[in-house]
Parts: sequence; C-alpha cells; structure tokens
Amino acid sequence: MTKLAVLCSGRGTDLQSIIDAIQRGELNAEISIVLTDKPNVMALERAEKAGIKNLCVDRKKFASRADFESELLKNLEGVDLVVLAGFMRILSPDFVRRYEGRLMNIHPSLLPAFPGAHAHRDALNYGVKVSGCTVHFVDEGTDSGPIILQAAVEVHEGDTEETLSARILEQEHIIYPKAIKLFVEGRLKIVGRQVIIN
Repeated sequence: MTKLAVLCSGRGTDLQSIIDAIQRGELNAEISIVLTDKPNVMALERAEKAGIKNLCVDRKKFASRADFESELLKNLEGVDLVVLAGFMRILSPDFVRRYEGRLMNIHPSLLPAFPGAHAHRDALNYGVKVSGCTVHFVDEGTDSGPIILQAAVEVHEGDTEETLSARILEQEHIIYPKAIKLFVEGRLKIVGRQVIIN
C-alpha cells in the first residue's frame, strides 16, 4: 500500500480531506505520518483523532534550514509520496531533488497565476473573474512545478480574501485526494512540463 507523509502548518483541512477519502475507501493509501513545523496546530489534533502518527518538527528549534530538513527527512524514511498540505515553508533544492516526482503541493490559485503566499489577495487586487486551485509536483521554484489537476472558481463581486478562500478550499478538498489517487494508481507521468494522466 502507498505510504503518504503529510506536511502541514495550520488547520489541516486538506489533510482532513485526504483522511476522509481513505476512510471512505476512495483512496487506497495510508498516511504513515503527519508532520508540522509549528506546535499546537489543528492538523496535529486531526491526525491524533484519526490514529495517525504525528510529530511537530518546530522550525524555531533548529539553527538552520539544513538542520530542520534533516530532522524532517529522518521521519520520511519509507514514504512513497510527500504531500504538502498548507505547509508554509520553502523546501531546499536538495530536499526537492530527493523527492523528485514524489512531492506534491496544492496552491490556491490557477497557476502559473499568483504564486506565493498571498494568492487570494493578489487575485482580487488584479481583478480576475476566475480563480481556483492547482495540485502540482514540487520543483525547485516557488509554485512552479508540473501541474497535475486544477479546479476553477468564479470570483464574485464583493468577494473578500475570506469568502474567496472558503469557496476555493471546497475545491481543494475534492481535487487533492483525486490527484493523490492518480499517483497511487501509477497513472501520472511527467514529460517535461507536462503531467500526462494515463
């Protein structure tokens, strides 16, 4: 069975969508471990409630990014796919290369538009009529890896970051488990910038 590690920094709602898909029998995988970079976050509670091994690797307790990532890597041994679910740390090129083709992220915009930490704000400020979310393989850039799945969400007049975020999050919870399922079933092939779905 495919072993997943899920890395989170906050509420863990995308984590919950993956747990739910596994429990419903839609996703034939197991979450081996949930790792967070912050203590006392909701993601740890969600993992605990689901009986999943979980651990906080607190970034503030490490002198360097290399030391922090070294501790993360110790806890990822034997994992088939690393899933970033609201993990608010940029991973080093060394880390990314180690998991090339086995490291996934979800981003709350239709990439390549609005990468980075303020996607909703940037989309609203730009005045787009459609936003959405993107599941992609992680490469050495920021939100620049090959795209697996996307879902579009209409932007309404009067939308705030909060209202837009809530509607996009609903789509994240649908497409992230789907993308992981495609990986688990061996149906994803990266060819240059393209992800071919067999």
